[in-house]
Amino acid sequence: MTRILLIGHGRMGRLVEQLAPAHDCEIAAIIERGQAAGTVTAPFDVAIDFSIADAVPATVRALAAMRRNVAIGTTGWQSREAELREVAELGGIGVLAAANFSLGLNAFQLVVEEAARRFAAQAEYGAWIHEAHHVMKKDAPSGTALLLKAAMTGAGYGRAIDVSSTRAGNIPGTHTVGFDGPADTVTLTHTVRDRAVFAHGALEAAKWLRGRQGWFSMRDVIGNS
Repeated sequence: MTRILLIGHGRMGRLVEQLAPAHDCEIAAIIERGQAAGTVTAPFDVAIDFSIADAVPATVRALAAMRRNVAIGTTGWQSREAELREVAELGGIGVLAAANFSLGLNAFQLVVEEAARRFAAQAEYGAWIHEAHHVMKKDAPSGTALLLKAAMTGAGYGRAIDVSSTRAGNIPGTHTVGFDGPADTVTLTHTVRDRAVFAHGALEAAKWLRGRQGWFSMRDVIGNS
C-alpha cells in the first residue's frame, strides 16, 4: 500500500482520491488551497501535486526538507525548473514532473517524435500543433502542447511549428499534430474521453516514484529513455 499526500483538491485531486484504492494506494492527507505541505503530520510515502503553478516551488522545497518524493501534474511553473531540480538534488528526493499523466498520451509522444524525425528531411512539409481544453484551463498553450513541440524539435524538426489553442465547454483534452505538404496532410490526434485517465496515470507514477531519487518524466515510467 502506497500512502499518498494529495496536494490540491479540485477536480483532479478528487479523482485521485476516488481512484486511489483501485491502485493499492491510500490517501494519507489532503492539502487544500492555502495550506502548506510542510504542515502535514500524517505519515506518507509520496505526494501528488495537482494544485496551482505559484504553489509548486514552495511545495517542492517543503517536501525536499521532509525527504519525500512528489509527482507534479500542475503546469505553468516550468520557468522555475532549473531551480527546483537543484532543490530536489540537494534534498535527495525524487520528482516526477508531467504535463500529462495519460499513459496513452506519453506513448503518442513517441509516435509524434518518429513522425517529426521523418518529416524533418522533407523541406516542403510544415508542422503545426492544435490543442483544445475546457474553458476553465488557465494556461494556453497547454503544457502537453509545449511538451509535444519540444519532442518534435528534439527529434530534429528544425522548422517553425505553429501552436494554437481552443478553450471551450468541458473538453477534457485533445491534441493534434499535423504535417502539411503541397498535396497532402498528415494528422496525428490524441483525444481524452475521461479525465480519470490523468488520475490513473498519476497514481501509477506515484507508485513507480516511491523510493527513487532524481528528476523524472512519464517516459521513465513507460520504460523509454
